[in-house]
Amino acid sequence: MAHSAAAVPLGALEQNCPIRVEHDRRRRQFTVRLNGCHDRAVLLYEYVGKRIVDLQHTEVPDAYRGRGIAKHLAKAALDFVVEEDLKAHLTCWYIQKYVKENPLPQYLERLQP
Repeated sequence: MAHSAAAVPLGALEQNCPIRVEHDRRRRQFTVRLNGCHDRAVLLYEYVGKRIVDLQHTEVPDAYRGRGIAKHLAKAALDFVVEEDLKAHLTCWYIQKYVKENPLPQYLERLQP
């Protein structure tokens, strides 16, 4: 069976290899490495107050979209907000969508207008 040359190798997304989200507090980002170290998906945030973070932007390379990677990033970021007892402002449209689809009380009570 021939494989298409245009197909992107799954790398970290193969069935037996779970998606692993890494948190870089210094750079204020959550990342998922894709296809080894060459590509990565990222969620960026910034502190906008002493205990308030702005979840600003989520980006997944085009070739990896539709595989649930952004959901893992969103969940990791929101879990971080809960664990650190922070409030969150959601600038990123994808995180807003994620919260609407997953309206967990621990997330909703942390949201800033």
